[in-house]
Amino acid sequence: MKRDLKIAFFGSSIVSAYWNGAATYYRGIVKALHKMGHEVTFYEPDIYERQKHRDIEDPEWCKVVVYPEDKVSLQALLREASEADVIIKASGVGAFDDFLEDAVVQLKKDDNLIIFWDVDAPATLDRIESDPSDPFNALVPRYDFVLTYGGGQPVIDAYERNGAKRCIPIYNALDTDTHFPVEPQKEFDGTLAFLGNRLPDREKRVEEFFIKPAQNLSEEKFLLGGSGWGDKSMPKNIKYLGHVYTKDHNAFNCTPKAVLNISRNSMAKYGFSPATRVFEAAGAGACLITDYWKGIETFFEPGKEILVANSGEEVEMILAGLTSEKAKQIGDAAYKKVLSAHTYEHRAELLESVISEKLKADTKPVE
Repeated sequence: MKRDLKIAFFGSSIVSAYWNGAATYYRGIVKALHKMGHEVTFYEPDIYERQKHRDIEDPEWCKVVVYPEDKVSLQALLREASEADVIIKASGVGAFDDFLEDAVVQLKKDDNLIIFWDVDAPATLDRIESDPSDPFNALVPRYDFVLTYGGGQPVIDAYERNGAKRCIPIYNALDTDTHFPVEPQKEFDGTLAFLGNRLPDREKRVEEFFIKPAQNLSEEKFLLGGSGWGDKSMPKNIKYLGHVYTKDHNAFNCTPKAVLNISRNSMAKYGFSPATRVFEAAGAGACLITDYWKGIETFFEPGKEILVANSGEEVEMILAGLTSEKAKQIGDAAYKKVLSAHTYEHRAELLESVISEKLKADTKPVE
């Protein structure tokens, strides 16, 4: 008989995607776990004005606890979380991360699971491997699992080399309740659209794959969404939209001829880490162009379900030969693939089986 679990989850935010690209990932996973009968409490700090920029109210599929940025409040919540069957600490919470990583490990009991969920594994691995004195090095072997946002075998090998008992990638996916094809909207008309916050390890690649092609294709209209680009020098044919709320993502993906995915340096280095937006765009039936990263074919068939560019010049060449009919064919093929293999239900089934198997093994009486 399947056991319904109580899960305590410490993460950046599940209600706000403001400077928080992981929000849609958390929503998809947690909502799918709820549908399976599990009860999730998501603990998030009140920082970075995220609560002022909420995309959603508190959802029915999980309990949300927003706490002030102080350790006293956090310690009380950790006592509450200690009663859960599964306690998860995500990377990049944004407040007291080091403290939380250690505190969650202290909650380990014979009948619970303690999990570190790394939504930026390449950056974490680079950090701990370059600094043996980093306190997280000693904590890695004490977690029952390390789950990662992606990374494939290179990230699994790196985490296990650094002492992880077991590392399992839980890839991004499509939340079919949130992302789906809609009617085009005039404000998102254009040839190519890119959505991503301005981050140091992404900016140069955005210049190469998006801004340079826009300069060279001055007759075409380009759209840029995401926070932090307001003071960036860019050509006049780029329309800057600022933060695009989740409710507008479908129209943003459906309307332009093509949508661009640009990986961060660390994600491109390890590969096997498609951004959440890859699945969101595919779920809206968008024609997706992505920069190259290792493992693309694990998720989509290049040339048929996704278009791949190794440089800004290749982005320009793709756009020059891309008709509206061809773009629609690619978008339709990506949509079929994502529904058949890459929804959050698929990911939650994997997660549930891994957790249940481990809990069963740990509580099995010794003969």
